Amino acid sequence: MQTPPEGRNRLAFETSPYLLQHADNPVDWYPWGDEAFERATREDKPIIVSIGYSSCHWCHVMEHECFEDPEIAAIMNEHFVCVKVDREERPDVDEIYMTAVQMMGVGGGWPLNVFVTPDGVPFFGGTYFPPKTYANRMGWPDLMQRISAAWKEDRSRILEQSSKLVEALRSSSRYAAADDLPEPDLLARTARNLGANFDEKYGGFGGAPKFPPHLALRFLLRHHVRTGDERPLEIVEHTLRRMAAGGIYDQLGGGFHRYSTDERWLVPHFEKMLYDNAQLARAYVEAFQVTGDPEYERVVRETLDYVLREMTEESGGFRSATDADSEGREGVFFVWTEPEIDELLGDGAALFKRAYGIDRAGNFTDVHHPTPPGEPGMNVLHLPTSLEDLARAEGRARDELEDLLAEQRDRLLERRKSRIRPGLDDKVLASWNGLMIAAFAYAGRVLDEPRYLDAAVRAADFVLRELRDGEGRLLRTHRAGESRIRAFLKDHAFLIDACLDLYEATFDLRWLNEARSLADDMNRLFSDEEEGGWYHTAIDAEELLTRSMTPHDGAIPSGNGAATQVMLRLAVLTGEEGYRERADAALRRFAGAMERASRATLGLLIALDERLHEDGEIAIVGPPGEESTRTLLRKIHSEYLPGVALALLDPEGNGAEVESRVPLLHGKTLVDGGPAVYVCRSYACRAPVTSVAGVERALSEHRGRPR
Repeated sequence: MQTPPEGRNRLAFETSPYLLQHADNPVDWYPWGDEAFERATREDKPIIVSIGYSSCHWCHVMEHECFEDPEIAAIMNEHFVCVKVDREERPDVDEIYMTAVQMMGVGGGWPLNVFVTPDGVPFFGGTYFPPKTYANRMGWPDLMQRISAAWKEDRSRILEQSSKLVEALRSSSRYAAADDLPEPDLLARTARNLGANFDEKYGGFGGAPKFPPHLALRFLLRHHVRTGDERPLEIVEHTLRRMAAGGIYDQLGGGFHRYSTDERWLVPHFEKMLYDNAQLARAYVEAFQVTGDPEYERVVRETLDYVLREMTEESGGFRSATDADSEGREGVFFVWTEPEIDELLGDGAALFKRAYGIDRAGNFTDVHHPTPPGEPGMNVLHLPTSLEDLARAEGRARDELEDLLAEQRDRLLERRKSRIRPGLDDKVLASWNGLMIAAFAYAGRVLDEPRYLDAAVRAADFVLRELRDGEGRLLRTHRAGESRIRAFLKDHAFLIDACLDLYEATFDLRWLNEARSLADDMNRLFSDEEEGGWYHTAIDAEELLTRSMTPHDGAIPSGNGAATQVMLRLAVLTGEEGYRERADAALRRFAGAMERASRATLGLLIALDERLHEDGEIAIVGPPGEESTRTLLRKIHSEYLPGVALALLDPEGNGAEVESRVPLLHGKTLVDGGPAVYVCRSYACRAPVTSVAGVERALSEHRGRPR
């Protein structure tokens, strides 16, 4: 290991923005690796594994209060070996220790601080600890003194308890396969369960804090389309509208913050994560397909334009996140006082304040920096009433009001650019880029927006070119010209999905070939060939306490849910039954988990929905650049067709090669010299249609066929 510069620790040599944030701490931090564990063994010390991420507000708080304090750092350095982990770089480490802490009866969250033995076995942990003990919350220094004393005086009990915890961890990844796929009724029961937990007033599910329910919304949209039941659509639309009107949505710059601290979607936790915006853009564009509501299209465009403007590297890759904090304060970049609005907008301020819920008292308080008495409060912009109602109350036409507010928002956005921006985590993660590439590709085809397709192609080119090792193995993270850490299951699964979305948006055979290559790697490296499903880590990965496997979704879908979905998509496009067999094996493996916790396994339930319905295929024949073909494609892309595979044969292009790779296209021809659309199920196709009306009729009849 290199010797760090004066006043810095070993994290100075890392590329992770989160680890680099701690490189100047007086704590003698190590990155995760053999050196730390070897020292702990040599010196017979327990290890502190402290896990977080760059945009985590409470991670910043604990760093400032504890890790920057020389006296507290001295305790850490004397009694422990200290290891810092970026959970976004090492989700495998984070998953094991988060599960362990939850098994100890502690609520999860970050920062995650775990005390482990020199061989990595956890024996105590928690999340945020303050610098001093108060009320019923132990301070970090007091806790460390107690842990150090217990390690020296009562180690046998620690080792006995930790041994039991390791066995529990290993048991948590064991799933006994069922004989059959889950019953179809599970889908309907899950929709009812979601409805029972729905917040009728504000949308979403449950109370505060309230997180964007990406997967639940997409699952319910499917259920509505499958069954014709209006209730799921009502839940989706009410939630999407309330989120878009709330402070969780950046009303000036577009894009969504991480979550709402209240049940109303009003006051957010201000960090912005790439994965949230990818999944929400997809949910809004699918809702636009179902309803035709232009407000959903507006949110999609504003969100993706924000990503292009602020979260895209020159290379094409997508950055990971922005902080909640700037100038040492939470949210200060995004909030406004009433005097600021008055000064900036002059005579037009009254209308803007009414539209966006601004008053002198404010609606946001930074708990670490409360507003002094008598000073104007801070406001999170939101839409307390609909623009239709506001236009009516103001005696204006809706279009006139929208134009005026848009001009005022532009003025505020320009002023906001002069503020100190929140910290940026500019690392490029393979899995999160997969989610965003898929969102851009899907939105590009639905909205007929070439900019979005171009962004998806550039990002995919970058990831598939730069995030590789010398053997062509996919890597997880890239920053400052360096790619590192062998990829995990989600990296492969989300990139396969992105490549398939790119294929169905561009019909460039390259993307289908990339998807198949990545799928072969994923199955070789991660699959359980005996019982089905995929492990989180590769077969040749660093050996941790357990090789975990989970069906449960978190802030992003589970790797097993995503992998099962892409196996089904590949089975349809390639005609290879082996892909479907792997999907079936995973669905049987996790059938019990899906029954026990359906709302926590929605990624797999979406896969089950596709498997049970066998939605079919659409083959298009025609030159993709010609307007006659594009007209038919625009009609197809405007329709919400969950589970339907799309393929195109260009008779003027590499037809023979495409037919050999996509069996669906075998024997498909132009009709009377013009483009044609074949609507099929299990490769049994209806008579080709050649007009928009014909496509509409064929799709309507296709949906009505018995499953």
